[in-house]
Order: sequence, then C-alpha cells, then structure tokens
Amino acid sequence: MIRMKVWKKVKFLKKDNTVDMISRSYINYIYRDGPINDIIRKYHIDSHDILALNQYTANRIAGLLVLYFAKDKKRLDDIILKYNSNHLLVREITPEIEGYIEK
Repeated sequence: MIRMKVWKKVKFLKKDNTVDMISRSYINYIYRDGPINDIIRKYHIDSHDILALNQYTANRIAGLLVLYFAKDKKRLDDIILKYNSNHLLVREITPEIEGYIEK
C-alpha cells in the first residue's frame, strides 16, 4: 500500500517565546517602512485586513522556525518542493539585510 502525504494545517498549543519573538520581529522587519505601507494608504486597506495578513505571515514564519529548530529538514524540503513555482509574481530575488556592519 502506498502512503500519500496529506497536507493540512497544524497549530501548536504550547507557546514558544523564542519562536513568538522571532516571528514578531520578522513581521516588523518585513513590513515596516516597506511598500506595504504605501499599498495600505493607496487602497485604504482596513486595519482588520492588515492584522489578518500580519497574523497569517507570522504563523507561517513561526511554523518554519519550529521546523528549523527541530532540525526537520525533510518537512522543510517538502515545503520547498510543494511551493517552488513561478506562479508568484516576483522578479529576481535579491537578499536584503538591515543592521549594523562592523568596519
């Protein structure tokens, strides 16, 4: 019998303060002072919709962090295989890092 993977959302009931802090920080890092603020003003996006977007993104980041900290490379690779497509409207990806640099 062949066992197939079943994709479904899993929610963790136990809070991990490190995962929470990193996820919140990443959300602020990704969205603060970026083009999302211009989009919000331009299209008069409701604060509830902004909260929903932030929450969705934070939950996804937290899930990736949980897998990363658990060293669950197989599941991380499964996510890459499932979502690696050109359907997302993104041009060339250029890594961007903000922070202090030692001179």
